[in-house]
Amino acid sequence: MSHIQHHFTSFDGTKIAWTEVGEGRPVVLIHGYMSDAHTNWVRYGHAAKIAAAGRRVIMPDLRGHGHSDRPHDASAYPSDALAMDGEALIAHLRLTDYDLGGYSLGARTAMRMIARGIVPAPKRVVFAGMGLEGLLDTHRRAGHFRDILDNLGSYERGSPKWMVEAFLKTTKGDPVALRHVIDTFVDSSREQVLAVEQPVLVLAGEEDDDNGSHAELAALLANATLVEVPGGHMSSVTKPEMGDALAAFLRD
Repeated sequence: MSHIQHHFTSFDGTKIAWTEVGEGRPVVLIHGYMSDAHTNWVRYGHAAKIAAAGRRVIMPDLRGHGHSDRPHDASAYPSDALAMDGEALIAHLRLTDYDLGGYSLGARTAMRMIARGIVPAPKRVVFAGMGLEGLLDTHRRAGHFRDILDNLGSYERGSPKWMVEAFLKTTKGDPVALRHVIDTFVDSSREQVLAVEQPVLVLAGEEDDDNGSHAELAALLANATLVEVPGGHMSSVTKPEMGDALAAFLRD
């Protein structure tokens, strides 16, 4: 399957890249922090499985990531900028009947788009690599990542923070832009999560508690399906079970 890369200009002039594959009803999938569309969705075969299930898979690179612009000016990172980019992409593509999901920061971004009242709303939602705490309280993860980015090169080989730095190098991340991205994080309220009425796939590694409890998130949502796959927060993305679960939920 060929993956065609496109760009559009978002709400403030920032250029956002997206890749798509497949034909059918659209699904927009947003990658996680320090990652990009290719690493999160394409590299391990997930997008191909979803496309084979009859879907047009649209995968943006968040601002500060991948092939999107990576401005170093703090003014390019207002609160909820990532959600506003997502809203601008959906408007640019004139999507009306679509599904929306994301992994980790991508899931939080999808939640923010819904909480902000995106019109038209997605029909189905995927919150992957995300627990309840990660939506309600972004402060802990924000602090964790600020600490890592402020002390690059100082971590013991094989330690969890060293692994994050190694991932940053793999994705050729820009530490300055990525630190600014943290400033865009906005908490969602419990009431906003409760208000999500769509069918939701809550999908996470069985050892993943980086963003709190995915079981608690699924329990709070009105219409959720909880699926656990092998691995933790970073390793579950590499597992074929992740793509299988996505394709099964998103099959039209």
